[in-house]
Amino acid sequence: MTAQRSGGARLRTAARDLAMGGRFALSGRQGWVRTLLTAVGVGLGVAMLLLAASVPHIAQVRQERTHARDLNPSGDYGQGEKPGDRTLLAADAKTTYHGKEIYGYALQPEGKHPLVPPGIDALPAPGRMYVSPALKKLLRSDEGGELARRLDSRIVGTIGDEGLEGPQELAFYMGAEKLSPPGTGTARVTRIGDTEEGGPIPPVVVLLGVVACVVLLMPVAVFIGAAARFGGDRRDRRLAALRLVGADAAMARRVAAGESLVGAVLGLFFGAAVFALGRHLLGGVSLFGLSVFPSAVVPGLALGALIVLGVPVTAVAVSVFALRGVAIEPLGVVREAEPGRRRLWWRLLPPLAGALLLLPLSGEVENTPQGDVHEVQVVGGVLLLLSGVGLLLPWVVERLVARLNGGGVSGQLAVRRLQLNSGAATRAVSGITIAVAGAIALQMLFQGVAKETTVSTGDRADAQRIGVRYVPVGQSLTGSERLTAALRKTDGVRRATGYLESYQQLVGKDKYVAVGVGSCDTLREIAAVGSCRNGQSFRVEAPRGKGEVPPPPAGTKVRPDTEDDSQDRKPGHVWKVPASARTVTALPDIWGEDSFEGLLLTPGAMPKGVTDDAVYVGRVQLAAGNADALEHVRTTVFREDPAASVITFTGSERNGYFVMMQRVILAAAVGVMVLIGASLVISMLEQLRERKRQLAVLVAFGTRRTTLGASVLWQSAVPVVLGLVLASGFGMLLGWALLRLIDQPVADWLVFLPMAGVGAGLIALVTLLSLPVLWRLMRPDGLRSE
Repeated sequence: MTAQRSGGARLRTAARDLAMGGRFALSGRQGWVRTLLTAVGVGLGVAMLLLAASVPHIAQVRQERTHARDLNPSGDYGQGEKPGDRTLLAADAKTTYHGKEIYGYALQPEGKHPLVPPGIDALPAPGRMYVSPALKKLLRSDEGGELARRLDSRIVGTIGDEGLEGPQELAFYMGAEKLSPPGTGTARVTRIGDTEEGGPIPPVVVLLGVVACVVLLMPVAVFIGAAARFGGDRRDRRLAALRLVGADAAMARRVAAGESLVGAVLGLFFGAAVFALGRHLLGGVSLFGLSVFPSAVVPGLALGALIVLGVPVTAVAVSVFALRGVAIEPLGVVREAEPGRRRLWWRLLPPLAGALLLLPLSGEVENTPQGDVHEVQVVGGVLLLLSGVGLLLPWVVERLVARLNGGGVSGQLAVRRLQLNSGAATRAVSGITIAVAGAIALQMLFQGVAKETTVSTGDRADAQRIGVRYVPVGQSLTGSERLTAALRKTDGVRRATGYLESYQQLVGKDKYVAVGVGSCDTLREIAAVGSCRNGQSFRVEAPRGKGEVPPPPAGTKVRPDTEDDSQDRKPGHVWKVPASARTVTALPDIWGEDSFEGLLLTPGAMPKGVTDDAVYVGRVQLAAGNADALEHVRTTVFREDPAASVITFTGSERNGYFVMMQRVILAAAVGVMVLIGASLVISMLEQLRERKRQLAVLVAFGTRRTTLGASVLWQSAVPVVLGLVLASGFGMLLGWALLRLIDQPVADWLVFLPMAGVGAGLIALVTLLSLPVLWRLMRPDGLRSE
């Protein structure tokens, strides 16, 4: 019974002390201001954490929406399917407009009751289309004039949410009546929706995502910890005074815990409110081509519970840990004496441990589906290495300012303030320095992963070269000639050529020959045919020394390239190279590069079936100085056939998962930077509020306001410069260690410069924005308020 009463008494005592701390947090104007600043700082961090906890659900919903509208779920374009009452033809009409990707299909029903994609009620008639709300807005704007000319259909409805990946997605479904048979670009749709999972994500992309999560969320945790210590100097003096009147160290810690708990709980409510408001506003935002429906932004239950429980516990732990000086030297805090010197040895242990975790993984992350990323070890190593920036910054600032003396009045004021207490100044910038270090490492890893996931196309990158590929309806030569003529008349096009091309197999041999079909004018652009009339054919050889596959001699039997050997016996499918075929030399194409090698036929010499699998091959040379020339070409090609492909030559192709990961990370980085800026503003305001009395006293004794303003700038500059130096070093070290995981060398050792510049610029901007508040605090009424 005695033990039970003793335990109950301890609980009552603890509850009383916690309640006292809560009353301190809510008593008086200063208490309310301090608590509100803490709540806002913690709340911003909570909002970002809740958003991060929603990412898995956002990704799941986005994937479900993508699969639900898949019109080619089998991946074979439905070539083995027969038309029926429910089938339709769907031509992939996706296009690009000034860098914006636009999802679209041209739809043609084959029966009376065709399937309908999600988001629309019925298939649009020819010349009509359904569009997403964002595309509708773009088409009606001045910016979308060329795109409206390209689509050239009347809007009859809006695609519903269930048919879109995001509220800001640009998408359309247009009606058609003369689509090509199932094949490249056109599918016969017998069912809509795909339940199969996508292919495996490359391990290097998984590594990039894991590192990005740590890099983007760690500054958020640091800011929450810093916000929990807002008003720390006054609180320490108040608790030290409690010690002097008889409170023991345990009671002081419980009172501090109660005070921090109130701010953290209010921060949870504020963060939930900010998250709810931001969730509602997200529907109108598009970052790097990504947008999400508010209904998809739902934190996972486990992660949400972890945030709700973890944030108050973290805030209390940070506050109690910060009371070491109060518990040991209560009078030292009251007198504002110089605190004890910080120790270095234990601050080196976490980054060393992080390096020891990462270095053994050198070369372990292979770019294969079976590669192991070692997520736990990587996360631990990155966390520990980045923590070194925040742990070493207070020690470095303390050691440097201890040796500074002399200089102007503003410099002396700043240095002396840092010598007395540099903790608040370093806490204010520790989050941004960790963010900069992580950004440097992430950028270095980006470069390495980009190299791993980028495949060279073998083409020379050239913005003036445009290729065109499409299958004309019925492999019509008329359509081919019509598109070439239209391209030549397109604004911004200097030269254009085009012809039908197919590959035919030499009968009885495993060899193939390219067969081009076009008018005499078209053939003269491909080879030196000289005189030409309809009905002629030509054997085209490459210029001397450049040939790879010489054309077959006259009399050689040729057939369409097919796996169905029965076609050999079909009349008209096997044909011979005409004996009258003249041998001519190929000319360089309009790009001055490739030369055609094979057979060229005029329409009159074209055997039956030779164009059954033909595609249109177009080459376009743009005129220099016309920024919209590419869009004009896309419009011309789209109006001939929405399923036609316009090819730009970039010299390389990147993995789709990497491109998506890059967009997500960039969008998340924007959110973190906004949080960092807001947190820095709050932290700066808290520091100025703490020093209101000193500033007012100095002004009353005749110190110029410009001098005090300069001292505030100097006081911010010293930790910032030292922090960015540390961040650059640790960021480069972490980036180098991560690149060793994928066996990639460092591509750019100066990658830290722009990142450090962004960090310095953000802090400078926040400091300048705080100057009006500083000027107001230096008024004489600051003395009366104290």
